[in-house]
Amino acid sequence: MYSQQETAKLQELTDRLLAGTKDHPFKKNEIEQLRDVLRFHEYRYYILNDPLIADFEYDSLYKALEKMESAYPELITRASPTQRVAKGLTKDFATVQHLVPMLSLENSYNADDLLDWDRKARELSGTEQIEYCAEPKFDGASISLIYENDLFSRGATRGDGVEGDDISTNIRQIRSVPLSAKFSAYGIQQIEIRGEVLMTKKNFRMYNDMLAEQNLPPLANPRNAAAGTLRIKDPKEVGRRNLEAFLYHVSYFTNTDEHTEINKALRTHSGCLEMLWELGFRSPQKERKILKGIQAVIDHCHEFEKHRDDLPYEIDGIVIKVNEIALQDKMGMTTHHPRWAIAFKFKARQATTKLKAVEFQVGRTGAVTPVAKLDPVAIGGVTVSSISIHNEDYIKEKDLKIGDSVLIERAGDVIPQIVKSLPELRTGLEKKIFFPKHCPVCKSELAKEEEEAVWRCINIECAAQAVERIIHFASKDAMDIRSLGDANIRKFFELGFLKDIPGIYQLPFDQIAGLEGFGEKSIGNLKAAIEASKQQPLHRLIYGLGIRFIGETTAKVLANAIDYLPDLKDKSLEALQNLEDIGPKVAGSILKFFQVSDNIKMLHELEKLGLSLKSDRNTKATSGSLDGYTFLFTGTLTKLKRSEAEEMAEKNGGKILSGVSSKLNYLIVGEDAGSKLEKAKKIPSIKILSEEEFIRLVNK
Repeated sequence: MYSQQETAKLQELTDRLLAGTKDHPFKKNEIEQLRDVLRFHEYRYYILNDPLIADFEYDSLYKALEKMESAYPELITRASPTQRVAKGLTKDFATVQHLVPMLSLENSYNADDLLDWDRKARELSGTEQIEYCAEPKFDGASISLIYENDLFSRGATRGDGVEGDDISTNIRQIRSVPLSAKFSAYGIQQIEIRGEVLMTKKNFRMYNDMLAEQNLPPLANPRNAAAGTLRIKDPKEVGRRNLEAFLYHVSYFTNTDEHTEINKALRTHSGCLEMLWELGFRSPQKERKILKGIQAVIDHCHEFEKHRDDLPYEIDGIVIKVNEIALQDKMGMTTHHPRWAIAFKFKARQATTKLKAVEFQVGRTGAVTPVAKLDPVAIGGVTVSSISIHNEDYIKEKDLKIGDSVLIERAGDVIPQIVKSLPELRTGLEKKIFFPKHCPVCKSELAKEEEEAVWRCINIECAAQAVERIIHFASKDAMDIRSLGDANIRKFFELGFLKDIPGIYQLPFDQIAGLEGFGEKSIGNLKAAIEASKQQPLHRLIYGLGIRFIGETTAKVLANAIDYLPDLKDKSLEALQNLEDIGPKVAGSILKFFQVSDNIKMLHELEKLGLSLKSDRNTKATSGSLDGYTFLFTGTLTKLKRSEAEEMAEKNGGKILSGVSSKLNYLIVGEDAGSKLEKAKKIPSIKILSEEEFIRLVNK
């Protein structure tokens, strides 16, 4: 950004201005020089990581500028270094629309994936050998920045890809984001650029050390720390966390003059990155590489992966992009991802540690799950100290003993798993893990069905199960009692305020008001959320009951098959199996639940407390444009919530299935679709649609 001549000139000016901070006040006409010097030293410190002056000297110049702007407020500009820090708190984050949707990236995990993608890219582009730009896949929080007339205008989170939260005030606290940049030198009036906000490993450790000194819980990992910081309402706290931003994509720009010839730099992706760097942004420079052909890309990915830990920040792969912008435009994009880019994901992160102990936890269905307690170990940016070891068979299969050295791994956001024990490192002091014969909470004898690997507590009065059932009942996808929450449920249970599901609607608010943290407003919110839950449709109530094997889709099938919920006690096993998508195992679980008199008693108690046990199926559309067709949704939808999309299908006569089979007509695929998509591809009769294609189908 700064030539050697400009650097020397600005350093000379710095020396003169620093002398001025000691000898005499600055003159009015020196204010812009002071700003230029501060911007230069911000660039040296935050972009190049190569400061030329001490922190104290920078602070002296900064305070001098603050003093001058206080004396001459009419000279304050939006691009002044002093205008990063906002006064007061950000009350709310408004929702704003991106100029161009922020799509996801297609993922690859091996060389074969890249070879197949390259083949498609060459076919689409009509090019025999493509030039690619490879750069790190930063493990942070995605952002979109807009500059207008050379000034920073707006910053937003990715959100749902179409809209995000306006976090402009917090973006201003990130010193590696310039408040002004000479885009006009490239004939650009308005530009939207994309990037990633992250916290370096060093800053993450320093911040957690500071939290530890204050006896506060540490942040989980650098990526979550970055994403959470962007939504903090106090901009000063954002500034204290020392976030950094890498900008790696130009998504949109307009010219100041329609006849302006676009600079050659903007004809390639690497040229755009070079432009951003020259304008003072932290764009991938040393980390990126231009490569001819896919084999060179594959070799680079494998080599780069070996040195990922040498970087000062976390990455989880390499992003490969077609370098020529004209070819990108020719290849286009799907509703989910650009066809001209792909992410090569690195292998799972692994580490070794000690298995110190095993605790046995009881879930809402009575399942007893062993949890390994480990010597804390950092892996993939997360400190791991507990890992589920699933069941008794898993312990035997992995040959786990207390005191063992074990190999664990974590891939991306996947929950860490124990890969294996390391018996060659045993000392003879290791102890065998004995699975309990009695419930660790209520001491009832455990039982295991012949076909299952799970031991269960079958005592319906077991306190551990009761708490987990209440938590499930109040959860977002069930009755959605938002102000209750896991922590409050556990607290109320321990205090005796809550012992079962009907107790939610009989909470002693006069006693709760005496607890710390429960003021008039929070109690009012809790009351309102509990009251609102009484209006939830029947399928949510059925799902909230926590019947084994009953998911949201099966709950809807049951709600549509009856007029009154307790009537299910009169259904035979055969009648239940005749319902859509219900097999012998699910039917048996339903029958077992409704044959328990205490469960029927609970339902009638809920009815007396104001919940409706009647189906609303008569109010739903029984025919429409989708009448007779079946649907299943997989992956993450970006424009609709899953529940909204399913409701759209049902209101137009469609039926929702819970799995892929020959009965399925349409599979709607969102982001990160998994095994359901692969299974559907093998059944020719199933039509696979994107979310946008589904919406068009409904609108027809």
